[in-house]
Amino acid sequence: MKRYEILPHRADLKIRARGRTKEEIFQNALFGMSKNMKPEIKEQKEKIKREIKISSPDRPSLLVDFLSEALYLAQTNKEVYFDLKLKKISNNEIKGELVGQKVKRFGEDIKAATHHDLEVRQKKDKTWEAIVLFDI
Repeated sequence: MKRYEILPHRADLKIRARGRTKEEIFQNALFGMSKNMKPEIKEQKEKIKREIKISSPDRPSLLVDFLSEALYLAQTNKEVYFDLKLKKISNNEIKGELVGQKVKRFGEDIKAATHHDLEVRQKKDKTWEAIVLFDI
């Protein structure tokens, strides 16, 4: 199973993240967003770790709020996060640690994760899928 795929869209970045669990769709959506920022990673041995705690009214909003916070931290700290170590996840709360690296620059500017065309669902085969549109 692919972690994510890019879906067609005229002006913005639209991805479909997949996972066996709802935890995996959060990790894979983060991975897809981070890869598409096209980071030029600095040479370093140590990984960067940032605590994250988000509360939202529902699971789709939680995904957007989580990605928005990860994007904010990436841009303000010049870091990119490819992994998420979860401590807790529910339908409206996520606690964990973003794991990433320092970057020299980003090749693509992602401005925001949006609620437009947002979907988070469990499929009949019990796998999970999320569709997220990013404003670029």
